[in-house]
Amino acid sequence: MNKTHILATVAALILAAVGSPARAADRRYPLAYVQKVEITEPSGRTAWEDKDVLDCDDVVLTEEDVRFALQHMRRVSWKAYNPENTDTTGCKGSVLVTFQNGKVLAMGVEPTGRISTQEYDAKMKLAASPPGFYDCAPCGERKMALLKDALYRAHERALRKLAAEGKFPPDEVERRLKWFRESREKP
Repeated sequence: MNKTHILATVAALILAAVGSPARAADRRYPLAYVQKVEITEPSGRTAWEDKDVLDCDDVVLTEEDVRFALQHMRRVSWKAYNPENTDTTGCKGSVLVTFQNGKVLAMGVEPTGRISTQEYDAKMKLAASPPGFYDCAPCGERKMALLKDALYRAHERALRKLAAEGKFPPDEVERRLKWFRESREKP
C-alpha cells in the first residue's frame, strides 16, 4: 500500500468514528418493536418550572417526540440527570410505550431532552429494573427549535418583569425585544 491509500483509509475510519455516535440508543427499547404510544400527560409541570425560561403550557409532548427520543436517547447517571446539576425547564410530558413483548416503558420527557424511565410488565407491575435516566441532546435541539415562539414569549416576560422591578428602563426593554425579534427573522 502506498502512503496515499493508507492516509485515505485512516481518514475514512476517523470520519466513520466521528460520524457515528459513541453510544447507541438503548437497545432494550427498539423503535421497531413499539406497539403503542399513549401520551398520558402532554404537558405537565415539575417543581423546577421557571416561567421566565419556558411556560409549560407552551410545551406539548407528541408521539413523534417520543419516537425520536427512543431513537436518540443515551443513558446517563443520576448525577448527570439531577436537576440541581443540569439545565431544566421544569416542564415534562408523560407517556406509556408498549412493546410487542408486553413490556411497558413509562417515560417522562422534558423539552430539553432529559428523560426518566421506569419499566413495567404487561400487567403494569413494576419490573425489577431500576429507574433509568437519559439525555437526548438531539431531542432538545429539535424541540427547542420548534418552540422558538414560546422561548421568545418567555424572554419577553423576563424582560418585562425586570422592567417592572426597575432593573431595566422600559425603553431598553423595547429596544432589546426589537433586536431579538429582528434576529429571529433573519435566516
